Amino acid sequence: MTTADEPVVAIDKLWSVFRVDGREVVIHEDLDLTIEGGELLSIVGGSGSGKTVLLRQILGLQSPTRGSVTVLGQPAAQLGKEGAASRVGMLFQHGALYSAFTVLENIAFALRELGTLPLDLIRDVAMVKLQMVGLDPSQANKMPADLSGGMVKRVALARALILDPPLLLLDEPTAGLDPDSSDAFCELLRTLHKELDLTVVMVTHDLDTLFELSTRIAVVADRRIVTSGPPAEVMAHPHPFIHDYFQGERGQRASALLRESRKAV
Repeated sequence: MTTADEPVVAIDKLWSVFRVDGREVVIHEDLDLTIEGGELLSIVGGSGSGKTVLLRQILGLQSPTRGSVTVLGQPAAQLGKEGAASRVGMLFQHGALYSAFTVLENIAFALRELGTLPLDLIRDVAMVKLQMVGLDPSQANKMPADLSGGMVKRVALARALILDPPLLLLDEPTAGLDPDSSDAFCELLRTLHKELDLTVVMVTHDLDTLFELSTRIAVVADRRIVTSGPPAEVMAHPHPFIHDYFQGERGQRASALLRESRKAV
């Protein structure tokens, strides 16, 4: 169990090496990253830089070739043992809802699998989570195929939070959403991050989402974290990828919109 002065996630000298077509491909090399409690950290990087690999290693689904990943005071590889997985919630890129289950059954899935609570209490807890993510109880018996993209994301978020984890991982949380739905989902994430005292680790390529939510950004390039810090500090870091990513037309537009929105507050 992590103590108050320990980081929520500590990645030390991590190497990720894969064998592709008979040759070794190094994705991460001596990568270090520390994530403190209460942060909303965004991980950005180019295609193939291993952003989602990092999420999988934090979740304990994949082990590094070398180095260590410690989550909430224990090796990430142990998260799937003895109920420890309840301490980390995961929102997958496309929701990954079970198509044969209703909305409420999807949300309640982890609690039902634990088998420690009566079914009527499980249903009540799932209904609370449904409303926590801004959905009406009338949506509980719908099937995933009947939901909009924004609703799928909200149901998946409720499922990720069903066991009240202190750490939430998000893989491209606003991918596929229209601008209005994306803005609404960002506002929901911001609210839950604060109200539930969550530590959030997010992978996103969407600059609007990045600027709206991040308390800190970590940039993966050259097989490692080349810099991390508040958005303005990271944007000023002299690295070719960072310059192209943040100072291009999309980056300039997103940062300008963020400055305007903050002036209006």
